[in-house]
Formats: sequence, structure tokens, C-alpha cells
Amino acid sequence: MAPGALMNPTTIDFQVIVVGAGHAGVEAALAVARSGYRVLVLTMDKNSASRMSCNPAIGGLAKGHMVREVDALGGQMALATDATGIQFRMLNLSRGPAVWAPRAQADKEAYSAYMSRTLHAEPLITILEEQAAALLVKEGRCCGVRTHQGGTYWSSCVIVCAGTFLQGLIHVGESQSPGGRRGEAPAVGLSDSLREHGIELVRFKTGTCPRLHADSIDWSVLEEQKGDEPPRPFSFRTKTLAVDQLSCYLTYTNQKTHEIIRNNLGRSALYSGRIVGTGPRYCPSIEDKIVKFADKLRHQLYLEPEGRSTKEIYVNGLPTSLAADVQELVVRSIAGLEKAEILKMGYAIEYDCAPPTQLFHTLETKKIKNLFFAGQINCTSGYEEAAGQGLVAAMNVVRQLRGEEPFVLDRSEAYLGVLIDDLVTKGTNEPYRMFTSRAEFRLLLRQDNADERLMKYGRAFGLIPEGVYQIMLDKQKRVREEIEILRSKRHGNSSLDKVLRRPGHDYNTMEANKIHSSNLIPEEKQIVETEVKYEGYIARQLSEVKKFKRMESKKIPAGYDFHSLKCLRWESREKLSKVKPDSIGQASRIPGISPCDISLLAVHLDKYYRSL
Repeated sequence: MAPGALMNPTTIDFQVIVVGAGHAGVEAALAVARSGYRVLVLTMDKNSASRMSCNPAIGGLAKGHMVREVDALGGQMALATDATGIQFRMLNLSRGPAVWAPRAQADKEAYSAYMSRTLHAEPLITILEEQAAALLVKEGRCCGVRTHQGGTYWSSCVIVCAGTFLQGLIHVGESQSPGGRRGEAPAVGLSDSLREHGIELVRFKTGTCPRLHADSIDWSVLEEQKGDEPPRPFSFRTKTLAVDQLSCYLTYTNQKTHEIIRNNLGRSALYSGRIVGTGPRYCPSIEDKIVKFADKLRHQLYLEPEGRSTKEIYVNGLPTSLAADVQELVVRSIAGLEKAEILKMGYAIEYDCAPPTQLFHTLETKKIKNLFFAGQINCTSGYEEAAGQGLVAAMNVVRQLRGEEPFVLDRSEAYLGVLIDDLVTKGTNEPYRMFTSRAEFRLLLRQDNADERLMKYGRAFGLIPEGVYQIMLDKQKRVREEIEILRSKRHGNSSLDKVLRRPGHDYNTMEANKIHSSNLIPEEKQIVETEVKYEGYIARQLSEVKKFKRMESKKIPAGYDFHSLKCLRWESREKLSKVKPDSIGQASRIPGISPCDISLLAVHLDKYYRSL
């Protein structure tokens, strides 16, 4: 069927329906279609794929790791960033390699246009500008979607990627208006359908910052922040980048700024009580910062260009729901912004989302078979978290359509594994954001080895070409061979790997002192240095992974009756019954489950398996 073609609405014409074309929806639709299945994408604007409703940036701490993992699995986000990026940086280089993180400013409109073209170019994807109104559920299985426009579309699986659109409500000071994001209508009706079918929903809140006119800013008093030269590509599939990079600029709030905000808290939607949803702790509004960090004399603000062909400047660090006239006073109290013209006011948005403990690790709902959730509907924040979930949901849909085992990444394999395990096991009472500190095995989950960790899966799904996969294997072989050379070759009384471990030593010093030279490219040398310098720590984490795997291997049968375990506290039985852990390892990570509970559960499981 040609892209965009209409069909008989009573005919089962699609294997999969994807609701929404944001960062989760685009990755989900592309992965399913590229795996050979027909996909219907329902969106309110077919030209707004992967729109950046907040800051025009991809990556950052832990988020950059996930983007590289999405890329290794065959997703599109890193390629889109390389194609439309305007500034590239590697963060945290002064710290250990486990927390180095790529980040890029993207051209906001170019990024969305790139994703829209990519989506429209897939022959197995049909895109319709219709709004999902209700799920079609028969005998506990989701089998399609009904739209407000009167369409009834049937499918084998449905992936809901609704972003902030479910009953979205935008706040600016005292004013409120329905909206999924600025200038776009909310999704109405689908929340009611979800509740009717037993899905619990909660109300969350997020926000965005004002946009300023570039020509109204006094750039001369601001601190310039340039990109890295040469820029490092995000995607393992991008060989080189030739980018005319744009600078970002740094400024700060001050005591006058803080005084204006404190005097006008009653005109903030957040502090006036108009907002009932829970907001993100780790990306608070400027009002929250001033109140909760009253001892801080100033807060950093980054002025980030939104693209090459626009004058809009994003004020990163200034999310707010203050009234429009107060936002003007706040902005003009800041150095360099005294005459700034606000093109778009900051705002807060409330929306419905579904507590993720209602999901399996596959991101399929426990209540309704064949219904998957991905992105902000799962109580997460961020483009990167959404893209990763969309891809993992799609891969599990493909496995289900093929009659194969689920695809689950564990915590020792990927940040995406940590993300999903945290969500479905622990849940969250605020918008979830990924941090490196959430990963126990972060020295193994570096951004530079995501291809080595995960590309085998992308290749198995057919999302990574054979040639790309072979390049990764060749790189891996060169790195391993170089490490063996360093172990066997000597300088004086020491092997070269021990020389490389010395403080201040790297390939540059060894080559300068004519101790050793290598034909490896810089990226490969860096991987070798990390593997050699942190060999002891890596070995320790690998040992910890073995213990983790042993706990994960102790499986709990599906449908196990936790309420029958009278030896456990009632609270523990309730939590286990709600989460339905599939292993002793997962059960041990449920908040409130004690080591004693786990020991008793293990004993009863041993008896259960012996009785079979």
C-alpha cells in the first residue's frame, strides 16, 4: 500500500498501529516497518514528526549513552542528530570515561523535517492525520483504534506514544488553555478509554522556557561556549562530520531576578495552586529553584540557538509558568538580556500518564494483551528516554508477531535496560529522567562501547546492515589485538599496558617518547586506554554482573500467587502481586521488599519447582 493511502476501515489492513509521531512513535513505527510489517501511524500533524517541544538538544549526561544505544540497535535518533546538528560536545571529559556523554544542539525545524521525510519514505508506513479516541479491545486483547474522525482501524498490536497530549493543559500565569504542546490541540477521549479498560492514569507536569529574539541580546557580555573541534558523530554509522558549528552562551540569574520571582510567586501557575500534576525534580522551574535553593545567589542559564534559519534563542535553565508580564521582568533582569524581546513565553503543561508498574519489561500492558506504551505516557521525561522506549516496544511487537521470545535488555547490558527495569519494577512518582548514577554497572555501559554491547541485537532484527555490523566487529578485533600487544610488549621492566596505566600517560606520551605507536584511529585508542587503565574496576564489575545474572536466572512462574505466601508481610504480598516480577532479582528491586522477604520467596520457589 502506498504511503498515505486510505483503506477500508473494517479491514484488518495493518499489523501494528502507532498512536503518535513524537520521538517514541517515530522510532517505533520505523523499527516495525523495517522489520517487514505494515504500520499505521495516527498523528494530528503528519509533518511534525519528532518535534522538539522543549530545548533543541539531543544527549547529555546518561541521555547521550541512550542515544548511542538506540543507534546500535538500529534506531534513527543519532543519524538525525548528525544530519541536523549545529553544535557537538563531549561532556564530562575531566571525569572518568564511564560518565563521558555526547550532547548536540540540533536545528529544531531541520530535525523534525528529517524525521518526517524518513517516516514518509518507508513504504510499509501509512500516516493519517487522525486523533485516536478509543481503543478496540476484545476478550482482553487490543485489536485496533477508533478515531474522532470516524475511522475504525484494526491491527494485531497497538503502541500508544501519546507524549504530553493526553488531556494536555497549558499554563501561563493565571491563564489556562487546552493543548498537547504550544499551538497544538490536546488528545481528548483516549484517557477515558484507557480508564474504561482498567488502566490507571495519574497527572504529571512539565514545562518549557521562554524563547528570545537573537538580535535583542547583548552577546558581548556573555560567556561563549563553542563546540568540540573536530566534532564527534553521534551515530556509529556516521564516518565524519563537517559542521559549521554555532556557539551557545552562558549567563546567570541574580538577586534582582530572584526578588522579582519571589514577589510574584502568586502569579505562577505552579505556586498559585492551579497545577495539580507532579513536576520533575531534576528539571525544576525557575520558581522552584528560587524557593527550594534559597541560599543560591545565582543559577546558570544557557542561551541556545534553535536553528540556522531562525532568530529564536532558547533560554535553557529558565522553565517557568509565571505570568507573561512577570516573565518579561525576569528575563530583562539578567545580564545581556536587559533589552531582550520574548518571542514565545515559557509555559507549564499538565497531562495524563500511566504508572509504568502496569507494564511488563516488554512495555506491553499487564491489563490488555497486545497493547504497548512508550514514551512520556510511561511517566518519563526527555526525547532520549522516549526514543529508547519506542524502539524497545517495537522490537517486542516484532518478536510477538513472529511468535518469538520477548526482547528484554537487563541492567547489565544497557541504560535502556536500567530505564525500563526502573520503570516497571520501582515505578516513579515524578517524571523519570535517566542519570548515570542509576546504573550499577556504568563502567561497562559506556557511550563508546554501545555498539559492541548492542549491535548484535540490531543486526538480528535486520535494523543494522551487515556491512555496518562487520565494521563494528573489525573495530572490536583491532582493539582486542592492540590490548594483547600492549600486554606482551615491554618497555624496560614493565609491559606497555602497565606503562599506559601510569598517571598522565596515554598514546600521545608513548608516541612522543617513541615507546610505542599504533595505527588505530583516535576513537579506538581511547577505547584501548579505557580498557587498560580501568581493567581492575572492569573486572570487579564483571564479577558483580555474574552475581546479578544468578539472581535474574531464578525465575518466578507467570501467574504465581504471591498472596498464598502467608509468611510474607501483607504489604510485600501486595507489592509483589502488583508488579508481578519475573525473577528473584527483579523482586529484590521492588521498593519495600526486604532481604528477608526475598529469602522466604526463594525458599517457597524452591519447593514449588521441586513439586513439579
